[in-house]
Amino acid sequence: MEILLFLLLGLFVGTFGTLVGIGGGLICVPIFILFLSAGTAHPFFETAAQITGTSLVIVMANALSGTLAYIRQKRVYFKAAVPFALATLPGAFFGSYIVDKFNQPMLNFYFGIFLLFMASIMYINSRRKPPVDVHELPPDFTYNKWIGIISSFGVGFLSSIFGIGGGVIHVPLMIYLLGFPVHMATATSHFVLAASSAFGVVSHFLLDHIIWLPAICISIGAAIGAQIGAKISRKTKSKVILALLSLAMFALGCRLILMGSAQ
Repeated sequence: MEILLFLLLGLFVGTFGTLVGIGGGLICVPIFILFLSAGTAHPFFETAAQITGTSLVIVMANALSGTLAYIRQKRVYFKAAVPFALATLPGAFFGSYIVDKFNQPMLNFYFGIFLLFMASIMYINSRRKPPVDVHELPPDFTYNKWIGIISSFGVGFLSSIFGIGGGVIHVPLMIYLLGFPVHMATATSHFVLAASSAFGVVSHFLLDHIIWLPAICISIGAAIGAQIGAKISRKTKSKVILALLSLAMFALGCRLILMGSAQ
């Protein structure tokens, strides 16, 4: 029964996450906290680090799958992807060690604050008209490498400490601050996330933060759900869904902050 439920959860995570363009960790971590952590009716995770480490395995599986597809489509800009990916590695390492010091109320509180921040970004993106996309970079294309590297370090840190994908931060930054075309920013960010999450998973594994049954089952379900979400996305207005989701995440963030403050 547990295996079936985790597979169904992964199916939902993959479908919905792909539909609105967010990482599975932003869905998995709140579910783990509210329904499967210590103090709930069905405690599956004993520590905050187990929640984030297990979620990061799911993020890694999705990121690796998407990255392989983007590489085949030749959409990854490796001149930026490689230095950005390398910049995430120390952040991912530090994140996995710092979260080991978190107790459950601390994770609730800080993840709640993070959700408020993410909800704000998602709502702004849902209201903003996307820039004109191009499928080939101009010969004179340039970007600020140091801003990209510093922000990538932060993405790796947040990805590892909270068990989430950093694309929802990284992609808008690459588009609006560094001037990348939309399709190339998405693909390049996916490559960066695959590298940072893989390194973060190794760190979490060495620290014994991963519960493998939900990690594997949800990853399998998410891989199937991602294909479903990709097909549904062609027939739905994802911006409307993104705006509604941002409001729901804002409310959830407030609740987690209150939970963390009360304990």
